[in-house]
Amino acid sequence: MADDYIYFKTQIMQMTGIDLSSYKETQMKRRIDSLIARKGLKGYSAFVLALKTDPVLFKEFVTYLTINVSEFYRNPDQWEYMDKEIIPYLVQTFGTNLKIWSAACSTGDEPYSLVMALSKHIPLHQIKIYATDLDEQIIEKAKLGLYSEKSVASVPKEFLTKYFHKVGDSYQISKEIKERVTFSKHNLLDSAYPKDFHYIVCRNVLIYFTEEAKDMVYRKFYSSLNKGGILFIGSTEQIVNYRTIGYGRKNSFFYEKSL
Repeated sequence: MADDYIYFKTQIMQMTGIDLSSYKETQMKRRIDSLIARKGLKGYSAFVLALKTDPVLFKEFVTYLTINVSEFYRNPDQWEYMDKEIIPYLVQTFGTNLKIWSAACSTGDEPYSLVMALSKHIPLHQIKIYATDLDEQIIEKAKLGLYSEKSVASVPKEFLTKYFHKVGDSYQISKEIKERVTFSKHNLLDSAYPKDFHYIVCRNVLIYFTEEAKDMVYRKFYSSLNKGGILFIGSTEQIVNYRTIGYGRKNSFFYEKSL
């Protein structure tokens, strides 16, 4: 069975560019085994064959694999700290033409939240967010900008009223917010990292990675930041060796490129 999974990882790497060796194996195998069982297939080889011959299943698998769990203003206390401390610091240090990256942005909740949060400090027309994700299908959902009531539950009332309108039971985000975000595909484990950012947000994704993969990503983010730039991570994550990499810590979830 171990050899079968090694074969499976190799095949998935060839088909998608996703390196499953960089994810925690027990957790990832449990998710994949569950999907295989639901599809009524027997083993990894049969699943690989099905993925190669069924484009609908292939898209479903990539979406399933990339673990898209997102919502607007997730962990509101951290967004409040960002509003009061981090954004004013960034504006004071770098001015209002900030270069910002929302990495592993999922369905767009996070980059759109960033636009709204920044709009309290910077004119909307000056805000630009570079948002990336591995899953092209999810990026298309993000561009659509249609969200459930649960997804927008933590959006401040002023923004919910100003920047959303109801479509049935869903909420459509306004064009003026969507226009401030540029989406593209990016693989944190494989793609080249863009440079010269003042602020990078990557939350609740690296918890699924091995320690080695996490370290690599945090070091690459460090290289992508300008000196004095900030990295914002998730509430379940921490950079244990942040001093070794060169980060200083603003608080538990915000790290500054200090060297």
